[in-house]
Amino acid sequence: MHALVSGFPILPAALTAITIALWAFSRLPEYLTALLFFGGAMALAAAPREVVFSGFASAAFWLVLSGYVLGLALKYTGLADRMAGLLSRRLAGGYLTVTAGVVTLTYLLAFVMPSNMGRIALLMPIVLAYADRIGLAPGSRGRIGLALAVGFGTFQLSTSVLPANVPNLVMAGSIEGSYGLQLGYLPYLWLHAPVLGILKGVLLTCCIAWMFRDTPRRAEQAAAAAPLSAAEKRLGWLLALTLLGWVTDSVHGVSPAWIGLLSACVCLLPKVGFVSGDQFGKEVNFRTAIYVAGILGLAAMVADSGLGGIIGKALLAWLPLSPDAPMRSFFSLVGLSALLNFVVTANGVPALYTPLAETLAQASGFSLMAVLMAQVAGYATVVMPYQASPIVVAMGMGQVPARSGLALSLVTALLSFALLVPLDYLWFRLLGMLGS
Repeated sequence: MHALVSGFPILPAALTAITIALWAFSRLPEYLTALLFFGGAMALAAAPREVVFSGFASAAFWLVLSGYVLGLALKYTGLADRMAGLLSRRLAGGYLTVTAGVVTLTYLLAFVMPSNMGRIALLMPIVLAYADRIGLAPGSRGRIGLALAVGFGTFQLSTSVLPANVPNLVMAGSIEGSYGLQLGYLPYLWLHAPVLGILKGVLLTCCIAWMFRDTPRRAEQAAAAAPLSAAEKRLGWLLALTLLGWVTDSVHGVSPAWIGLLSACVCLLPKVGFVSGDQFGKEVNFRTAIYVAGILGLAAMVADSGLGGIIGKALLAWLPLSPDAPMRSFFSLVGLSALLNFVVTANGVPALYTPLAETLAQASGFSLMAVLMAQVAGYATVVMPYQASPIVVAMGMGQVPARSGLALSLVTALLSFALLVPLDYLWFRLLGMLGS
C-alpha cells in the first residue's frame, strides 16, 4: 500500500513534509496546498482513498460549513448586531478590556458547549458585529485581534475543560482503551484550569492587546431597542434548540456536527429559512472548509501509514528522561507532545502519545497519570495555526491574514514554553502529581 524503504513509508513522509512546509510558510493559499495534497496523495498512491479524503467525512468539516450558515443567518436577520449591542454595554472600555472580555467569553462558553466549531460559529458573527459598533473596520488591526481572540481562546483555553475539546476526548478514549483508566471532570479541571485555562487566558489577552492594539470608540447606545422581528424570533428559537442539542450530546448520542448541519439546513430552506442560495454560494468560505479537510486527511494518512508511530518512537529515543532530573523530564514530555503536533495536528497527538506513556513513565520516574496529563500542555500550545483546525476556521470566518495568525501563534507559543510550562510543572508538583 505504501512505498516502504527499510520499513519507512517514504511517500507519505515526503508528502507530509512538503504539505506542512507549504502551510507553515504560506507560500501558496492554504486551500490550494490542501488540494495539492489530495491530488499528490492519490496520484502517488500514498494512502487509500478513504484515508486521504476522510476529512470530508469528519464531523469537523460539517461543523465548519454549518457554522458559516448559522453565522450568515445571525448576520442577515440582524440578531448578530442585536447581540453585539448587548455585548457593547458589557465591554465598554479600551482595547485591553475589550480583548479580555472576548477571551473570557470564549472560556465560559467552553463549560456549556461541547464543540469548538460550534462556539466559533456562534461567537464570530457577534464579535465581528461588535467590532463594527466600536469602529474596528474590516482589515483593521483591532478587528483582526478580536477574531484571533475568538479562535485562539476557543481552542487553547478549552483544553482545560475535559469534554470541550476534541483532542481531550481523543486522549480520554485512548487512555481508557490502553490502560483502563477514566478521567474525572473535576480532577481534570483542577489540574489544568489554573495554568492552561486562567493564566493562558491572561497571556493570550496581553499578547493580542499588545500585538493588535487599536483604539475602539465608545459604541453609541440606542435610546430604545427595536422589538424582535419575526425572523429574529425564529432564529433565536432555532439557536436555542441547537445549543440544547449541543449541550446534551452525551445524553442523546448525536454528534454536534449533525445537529449543526440540520440547523443549517433549516436556515437554508426557502421561505422558512434566513439565508438564500445566492448568499450561501457567495459568502460561505469553502476555501477554509477544504483547508480543514486537508489537515484532517493529512493527519489520517500519517496515522494510517505508521509514520506517526515511527516519528514518536524516534523522538522517544532522544528525550533526556531521568528520575534524577524531574523538571527536565517534564519539559521533555511537553516538548514531545508539541513536536507531534507538527506532524499529526492537535487532534492526532493523543492517539500517538498515549500508547508511549508507560515507557515514558518508566524512563522519567513519574506516575503514569502524570505522564498522560503532561501531553495536554503540549497540544494546547499551537506553534502554527494549521495545528488546530478551530483556529483555522476562526481565521477564515474573521478574514484574518495568514501572517497575523502565524505571528500570534509563534509569540504565544514562545511565552507559553518560557512562562506557563514551568508554572505547570510547579502546579503538578504542588498537587503531588510528580512525587515529593
